[in-house]
Amino acid sequence: MGDLARVVHGDPEIMSGTPVFVGTRIPLRNLFDYLEGGYSLAEFLDGFPGVSREQAIAVLEAGYDELTDQVRAALSADVEDLPRPK
Repeated sequence: MGDLARVVHGDPEIMSGTPVFVGTRIPLRNLFDYLEGGYSLAEFLDGFPGVSREQAIAVLEAGYDELTDQVRAALSADVEDLPRPK
């Protein structure tokens, strides 16, 4: 989370610890809610000018990386459970 720590912050004193974009009080959840609601990244950035495009992209890339790792691990575990030829 090295690079992500410059983009995402959680502090009990800020929004009760809800993860926010660094330098803002804008929760990460807002980005995903916008995208889920059919809005574009540009519309999100227009609505939350305190978040830079680079910050939003970094969060999306981190999410992609995490999901990809989880899928690879699950597929690897499935392969290990397959019966071995005799």
